[in-house]
Amino acid sequence: MKNLLFLTFVLSLFFSCQQTETAKSDNPVIPLTYPETRRDTGLAEDYHGTQIADPYRWLEIDTAADVEAWVGRQNKVTTDYLEQIPFREDIRKRYEELFNYPKLSSPFKVGEYYFFYKNDGLQNQSVIYVQKGLDGNPEVFIDPNALSKEGTVSINLIGFSSDDKYAAYSRQDAGSDWAQIKVMEVATKKELPDQLDWVKFSGAAWWKDGFFYSRYPEPAKGSELSGNNQYHSVYYHKLGDPQAKDKLVFENRQRPEMYHNAQVTEDEKYVIVYAAPGTDGFATHYKSLASDGKFVELFSGDKNKSTVIHNIGDKFLVLTDIEAPNYRLVEVDTKNPAKENWKEILPERENLLQGVNTGGGFIFANYLKNATDRFYRYNYDGSGEQEIALPGTGSAGGFGGKEKDELLFYTYTSFIYPPTIFKYDVKTGKSEEFYKTELKFNPQDYVERQVFYTSKDGTKVSMFIVHKKDLPMNGDNPAFLYGYGGFNINLTPWFSSSRIVLLENGGVFAVPNLRGGGEYGEAWHKGGMLLNKQNVFDDFIAAGEYLINQKYTNSKKLAISGGSNGGLLVGACMTQRPDLFAVAFPAVGVMDMLRYHKFTVGKGWIPEYGSSDDPEHFKNLLSYSPLHNLKKGTKYPSTMVTTADHDDRVVPAHSFKFAAELQRCHEGENPVIIRIETSAGHGAGKPTSKIIEEQADMWSFMFYNTNTPVKYMKS
Repeated sequence: MKNLLFLTFVLSLFFSCQQTETAKSDNPVIPLTYPETRRDTGLAEDYHGTQIADPYRWLEIDTAADVEAWVGRQNKVTTDYLEQIPFREDIRKRYEELFNYPKLSSPFKVGEYYFFYKNDGLQNQSVIYVQKGLDGNPEVFIDPNALSKEGTVSINLIGFSSDDKYAAYSRQDAGSDWAQIKVMEVATKKELPDQLDWVKFSGAAWWKDGFFYSRYPEPAKGSELSGNNQYHSVYYHKLGDPQAKDKLVFENRQRPEMYHNAQVTEDEKYVIVYAAPGTDGFATHYKSLASDGKFVELFSGDKNKSTVIHNIGDKFLVLTDIEAPNYRLVEVDTKNPAKENWKEILPERENLLQGVNTGGGFIFANYLKNATDRFYRYNYDGSGEQEIALPGTGSAGGFGGKEKDELLFYTYTSFIYPPTIFKYDVKTGKSEEFYKTELKFNPQDYVERQVFYTSKDGTKVSMFIVHKKDLPMNGDNPAFLYGYGGFNINLTPWFSSSRIVLLENGGVFAVPNLRGGGEYGEAWHKGGMLLNKQNVFDDFIAAGEYLINQKYTNSKKLAISGGSNGGLLVGACMTQRPDLFAVAFPAVGVMDMLRYHKFTVGKGWIPEYGSSDDPEHFKNLLSYSPLHNLKKGTKYPSTMVTTADHDDRVVPAHSFKFAAELQRCHEGENPVIIRIETSAGHGAGKPTSKIIEEQADMWSFMFYNTNTPVKYMKS
C-alpha cells in the first residue's frame, strides 16, 4: 500500500485565465430523498445467546436483480447531489491538470534488458517498457490500455525465468483480485499460449522451464466475487503444458482457510513456501530442488513472521520477529536449524527493521525511525555498515537486485517531495539522480512536520501534518485526517497530486501513526489488534481533538478518511463520536464485523480482528462494528460511503448495508450518500479516469459540506 501531495498554483502558466473565488460562508442545503431500502425485520441470528437482527442481508447477494436495482437508485441520488455542487467540474479540471505529469517506476534489470512502468500523464494504466541497456531505446512491452476501451485491465510483471528469456505477468480485470497468469518471450515480445486461471495473491517463482504459483479451485458460477475462497495451494506449471497438467506442490486439506505462497532462491537451490492462516503470522517451509523430497518445516506455527531473504549455500538469511518485536536478521544453517545455532547478523535495535533486500553482493537494511526511512548497507556477515544518505526525512524503497548487479535503483519521496528515482553504484556506494518528477509547484511554499499527541490511555502517538507555510492557525481551516491502523501496515510520507487540491484551498492534511500499524514494531501492532482494537479508534479520535485544540481546524471543518481497514476506522469513529467530525469518507470498509469472515478472503483477517464465532471476540466486535452501532435519531457527519461492484476483497455488501442503515438512522439535512463505482474493485488497478472522477467528487463533497471557499479558474 504509498502515494501523496502538493502544488502551488502558477499564474504565469495560465495567463489567459482569471482567478476567482467562491466566498460563500454557508452553502445552501441540497435537498435529498433517499431510496427506499427493504428491511427484512424478521431475520436475526443467534450469537452465543444474543439475537442480532440482520434486515439487510439480502444486499449481500451482489448478483441479484433487486440489489442491482438498489445500486442504480442509490447512484442516481448520489450523482444528482454531486452535480449540484457548483465548483465540482472546476475541481475535476484542476485535479486533471495536477495529475497530468509523467510517472515512472524504478527500472529493474533482466539480463541485458531494463524494464520499467511509465504513465505519460492521463493514461488509464501505466505502460510496461523494455530497453536494451540503460542507454537503449524504450519500447512498449505490454500496453494494458490497448486491452480494454474503459482502461480497466491492469498488468503486472510477476517473475522472470533464470535465463532471462521469459516473463510471467498477471492480468486483472475491472479491479478484481482474480488474476490470469500469462507468459511472454522477452526478446521477441511474443506471447506464449500458457494461461493460468483462478489465481489470487501469487507471484511466479521460476525454476527450470516453469514456475511455482498459487491458486484456488474454480469457484461456483455466480459466486466469483463473493464466495468463500478456500484451499489456496501451490502448483508448478511447466511451460507449454495446459493448466490441467500443473503439479500440486503444497496444500493443507485439513485447514482450507490457509494461504500458501512460494519463492525460489536466487541460486535455484531451494523453494520456500509460507503457510499463513491470515494476514499476521505464518509458518515457513523449504525443500531442496536437487531432489524430489518432502518439505521441511523451518519455522512452525502462526505466531511469528520469519522470511527467507537470501541464501549462502545451505545457510538462510532470515528476517524474523522471534524474540525481536522490532525484527532482526539471523543466519540459519539448514543442517543445524535449532535456535541456539542461529548466527545474529543484524541484532534487534530500538528502531523497526522494516525490511531487508540483497543486491550486488550486499545486504540493504531499511530501518524506520519515527515512521521515516533509513537505509544501511552491510556485508553478508553484518559487517561494514554504510548509511545511504537520502535527500531528506521521508520514504524510500528499492535496492533489490541480483548478486552480480553493479547498479541498483531506489525511489525517494515525501509529502512535498515528488517521487525521484536514484541510481546507486554498488562499487563506489554513490547515488545520483536518475529521474526527477517535474511538477508546476514549489515545495518551499509548504511545510511538513511531525508532532506527538496523547491518546486516551496516555500513549504518545506520532502524526504528520502538512499545510501552506503562511496558513493562519485560527481554528477555521478545512482539515483532512487520514488513517489506517491495522495489519502491521506502516504509513510513512508519500506524495499525491490529489492532496494539492486540498492544500491550495487552505487545507490541512494529517496522518497519525495509529496503533495496529507497525511503525513502532510488533508491540505497536499488537496494541491495536484483536481485543485491543478500540485503541486504534481512540488514537484517531485523539488526533482529531489535537488538530482542533491546536487551532488547525474545528469540528465543522474536520473531515476523516480511510479505506478498507481504514474504512472500518472511519465507520467506527463516526459512530462513536459523530459530534467531532463534519465529513466522513469510509472507503471500501469492513463494516459488518460479525460476518466479514464469511466472504471471499475475509477469514484471513481473523488473526487481526478475531471472529464472532468466539464468544469473547463476538462481544468485542459488536462493541465497535460500524453497522451495529448506528443509532436512530443521531445527526451523523456528512458522509460519502465509497465502494465498487467488483471489490472481491472487502465485498460491497459491507458498504451497502452500512449506507442503508445510516440513511435510516441519520437525522439532519446534511447528506449521507453512497458512491458505487462500476467495473472497479478494492482500489488496485483503478484507471486514471475513475481516480480523477472519484477524487474530484471527494474534494467537492468535503469543501461544500465544510463551507470552504474554493479557488477555481474561469475563462
